[in-house]
Amino acid sequence: MNDTSATTSRRQAGPSTIAIVGPFQAGKTTLLEGILARAGAIQRPGAVDNGTSVGDASAEARAHHMSVEANIATCDYLGESMTFVDCPGSVELLQDMQAVLPFCDAAVVVCEADPRKVPALQVILHALEELALPRFLFLNKIDISTSRVRETLKLLQPASRTPLLLRQIPLWKNGIATGFIDLALERAFIYREHAQSEVVDLPDIEIFRKKEARFSMLERLADYDDALMENLIDEMEPPRDRVFGDLASELRGGNVMPVLIGAAQHGNGVTRLLKALRHEGPALAQTQARLGIAAEGEPLIQVMRTIHTAHGGKLSVARLLRGGLSDGDSVTGPGGVEKLSGLSRMLGGMLAKRGAAEAGETVALGRLDSVVTGQTLSTRKAPEQLLSATPPQPLLGVTIRARERKDDARLSAAFGKLREEDAGLVIEPDPETGEISLRGQGEMHLRLAQARLTSRFGIALETSPLHSGYRETIRGAAQARGRHRKQSGGHGQFGDVVLHIRPLPRGEGFRFVDEITGGVVPRNYIPSVEEGVRAYLGEGPLGFPVVDIEVRLTDGSYHTVDSSDMAFQQAARLAMQEAMPQAHPVLLEPILAVEIATPDEALAKVTALATSRRGQMLGYDARPGWEGWSLVQALIPEAEIGDLVVELRSATAGVGSFTYRPERLAELLGRQADTLVEQNRRSA
Repeated sequence: MNDTSATTSRRQAGPSTIAIVGPFQAGKTTLLEGILARAGAIQRPGAVDNGTSVGDASAEARAHHMSVEANIATCDYLGESMTFVDCPGSVELLQDMQAVLPFCDAAVVVCEADPRKVPALQVILHALEELALPRFLFLNKIDISTSRVRETLKLLQPASRTPLLLRQIPLWKNGIATGFIDLALERAFIYREHAQSEVVDLPDIEIFRKKEARFSMLERLADYDDALMENLIDEMEPPRDRVFGDLASELRGGNVMPVLIGAAQHGNGVTRLLKALRHEGPALAQTQARLGIAAEGEPLIQVMRTIHTAHGGKLSVARLLRGGLSDGDSVTGPGGVEKLSGLSRMLGGMLAKRGAAEAGETVALGRLDSVVTGQTLSTRKAPEQLLSATPPQPLLGVTIRARERKDDARLSAAFGKLREEDAGLVIEPDPETGEISLRGQGEMHLRLAQARLTSRFGIALETSPLHSGYRETIRGAAQARGRHRKQSGGHGQFGDVVLHIRPLPRGEGFRFVDEITGGVVPRNYIPSVEEGVRAYLGEGPLGFPVVDIEVRLTDGSYHTVDSSDMAFQQAARLAMQEAMPQAHPVLLEPILAVEIATPDEALAKVTALATSRRGQMLGYDARPGWEGWSLVQALIPEAEIGDLVVELRSATAGVGSFTYRPERLAELLGRQADTLVEQNRRSA
């Protein structure tokens, strides 16, 4: 790093957007309340537990006392506009975070000295590291911590590939943190309840501890600044501007993650965090460079979230990455051109109308019907899309329907809105049964989706487990004649076929072979025979679709007057009904190739979980780029996957996940097969 960049501690002024992220119940929403109160956007901080917070304002968030969607709030601090996006901490709800993070300037990672939450912290930090997003770590709940800060950093460091850089150390009194020493400012502060900390003289007893911690901080910064290294070698005190310049430069370059301390519930540490964000955090120009966006050009607008409000209609929460935007402008995206109807600044669920917004601001855009989360818009021609994230593979699902048939149409419309708000949900009909499946990232994710459908749209719901894709085939060969004859006045019905069936190798599907000679079955009726066979294969003698079978049409007869397409279809079905039971039908179950990601400390539990679900272990290996994690490979029947994620999360402190793909169909024999066939017959 050169001398010029070292002395530039103040970023260019302008609106900024900062994500607040961290594990579940780390205190993210409480920190947002403290920030908004300190900036004067609200009179006093609200509380999550009593439902008075600006964030978590939805009925579902209030009911569960947790963030269930990204909450956006904009405030002004020391003359600069700052938008904070409070992201859910549950691993089941990370889709909102992933849609927002790429377009933020920085992130504040909120965590505490809890070893149980380190795996969840690692999941979040990995997402930030992949995006090269500059980040501060706010070590929360310092007032109740029983661990020394350096011990805590040793605990947390394995979760981060970026070195943690301690910026502050606590002042202790009777084992309680009553304030802190800022190692860059070399000043001591005493906490005040929901107020700015008070500067005090540094106690003599703390001078050595301060010097030691400050030298450790400077030594880390000197890894990237030769001039600072020379100062340390010569035992010269570096200029304060150089220290702050290095802190800003190494944060923005992703070389360090500065650690600040505080207690969000009491508003402690909030002012220093805000000042660090204002002076050291990246500006829009750095975000543009990270995204590969030119600083000049037509307006560029990125949609980060979609909200359907009860009275205001659809809102598209978007950041202006370049250029300005005014109410009434036309915007162009993948869905075409639409006219903007309303532009608002957000404070949680409260909107403040405004006429225009400038580059860097995050605002709510009204009634852009064709626009969805993740799209990039412009006021001119349709721009290149910046986000190409693939929604996560669903891990848990249910069949869902309206309790009352009269609500079917409303439920269909509600599904569309729900899917727009949450890209992590998959809602689609089963191609075989026609039932609608609702699938997502876990138990909580699905409960929230159902709660939204009920509370927002007033639809009573019924759910049931998803069906596994069982199939049946045959082990042997058989032959049967099917003759359909009916006389009811006028033209009758007549069709006559002889069919030979035999099994095909697994995965071959269905094959129909025409071996008719001499015209015993006219050519124009042969497609009808095949159609009748295919219709029968939808449900074989065991009650499931039939696969991997060859059917040969070898003989038959017809009537010049009474034969018809329908008659030969029915004859084919009759022949299949007689031949299939003779060919030793057998049940098949789908087997999935499953890859489970788990922290190493839960590896034994995870392998036991896989084998307890009739899984065949294939092995495990280190997870690339994830220190302390493994990937477990196994073949597991689809029927055993249903609630796997529930037990997996329980075994892995809430962070385990898996991916899967179809592998093959395997025979299922014995009592389990008999039970399935009997259950299927009873439900038919």
